[in-house]
Amino acid sequence: MYTNNIPTRFAVFLGKARRYSRGRMKPATARRDARPAAAGAADDYRLEDQAGHLLRRAHQRHTAIFQEGIEALQLTPTQFAALVKIRDLGEVSQNQLGRLTAMDPATIQGVIQRLDARKLIERHPDPNDRRCTLLRLTPEGAALIVDAIDLGRRITESTLAPLTPAERQTFLVLLRKLI
Repeated sequence: MYTNNIPTRFAVFLGKARRYSRGRMKPATARRDARPAAAGAADDYRLEDQAGHLLRRAHQRHTAIFQEGIEALQLTPTQFAALVKIRDLGEVSQNQLGRLTAMDPATIQGVIQRLDARKLIERHPDPNDRRCTLLRLTPEGAALIVDAIDLGRRITESTLAPLTPAERQTFLVLLRKLI
């Protein structure tokens, strides 16, 4: 199953680390004192203090608040973002909408298909470039996004509720610096 030409000294086999020695596998000892000297620097690493972990947890919290707050309108965060940007611009190409909402082409295509199926947007050819399709809100989409934006404001308020007004401003400024 394993051969001597495996480039690493360790392999994982059935959930147990085994060490290669003279072509035969021997179980590695899992003694705490056998750690490399550099591992001591990792002892002060706490997951709960890491930016990525904290951002993920904050995102989970916001997503739960968003889903609870907007569930009556049956919109996902990506659909909400797309509708808001279409409302802001009046008309926009699918490609530009994807860039403005930070969605890859496959994601924005799926979002647009679902919004179109719900008759919240309409597509029409760009008179200046036949390769492009322009998107705009239908009357139903325009009415829905008014309600959704009102809910979006409440969702943001709920998400930021633990922060003081000054902390909220600082938090948003710092988030913008990260993106």
